[in-house]
Amino acid sequence: MRILLTGHQGYLGSVMAPVLSAAGHEVIGLDSGLFADCVLGPEPDDPPGHRVDLRDVPAEALRGIDAVAHLAALSNDPLGSLAPELTYDINHHASVRLARLARDAGARRFVYASTCSVYGASGGDDLVDEDAPLRPVTPYAESKVRVEDDLVKLADEDFSPVFMRNATAFGFSPRPRADIVLNNLVGHAVLSGQVRVLSDGTPWRPLVHAEDIAEAFLRAIEAPREAVHARAFNVGAERNNVTVADIAQEVVAAVPGAELLITGETGSDPRSYRVDFARIRAALPGYDAAWTVKAGADELVAAYRTYGLTQHDFERRYTRLARLADRREAGTVDAGLRP
Repeated sequence: MRILLTGHQGYLGSVMAPVLSAAGHEVIGLDSGLFADCVLGPEPDDPPGHRVDLRDVPAEALRGIDAVAHLAALSNDPLGSLAPELTYDINHHASVRLARLARDAGARRFVYASTCSVYGASGGDDLVDEDAPLRPVTPYAESKVRVEDDLVKLADEDFSPVFMRNATAFGFSPRPRADIVLNNLVGHAVLSGQVRVLSDGTPWRPLVHAEDIAEAFLRAIEAPREAVHARAFNVGAERNNVTVADIAQEVVAAVPGAELLITGETGSDPRSYRVDFARIRAALPGYDAAWTVKAGADELVAAYRTYGLTQHDFERRYTRLARLADRREAGTVDAGLRP
């Protein structure tokens, strides 16, 4: 198939593009380039693509496309809270517009990167499945809920949206992110010898490796229509439902001599949820999120040391909020976050 991969020069896209290509598909990228130069290690071999803001995608970009893997977004809660109106403009309205363009151009599958953050303050320790109430607590998560609702309305016999509610991502990418929990804790440990947890460590988080997300998208693109049509799937594995304190302990084990500090200065995070992943295993036979938190921590330690992670890059280049602030100050993006 010809697959349009949005956000192909981002954290997940840089891992997903080679996975889709290796499966025999033709991948066409689409990215605004905001984080294209945020590389650690060898330069990634990007697929050919469109350099365009998600809000400005022309209809021609969807011609001849069989499926869309839609990753592009303002990609975490702090970014969403910084500019809620931009979050809804980019993550919600532009995503729905893209899906409409894809449907009108004849694409049959639209696989959307949603998030387990839609469960927000789920309460209790029970596992939440895809039918659980959605309780988003940030503009980022709220925008994902709105997109899911609107894409259901676009579904028809020829156009199948699929909602991939990814657990919190971790693991190495050629374009890393330092502002997601495991990647962040490992970076601090490697650079400073400390594993510093600002919350009280009690919130539950489901985690999933970037490669396991890529594999889930591939299978959702290739699956029979009846298995995935207008359905939501939690992406991850139950064994990676862990507390923040559990994650920190794995980092301490991966970085011998690192000191664990749970300061509790930010209190208990209201985002606490444990997730059930049975549906994706049933709908996509053979799928298994294979990476453990321990293996991911070990991988990150090795990559950070091999490629010479620096304190400046960790804090500025690979942290989305800081990177955009630096680009705005340098005048390379405007107030609307367009290049």
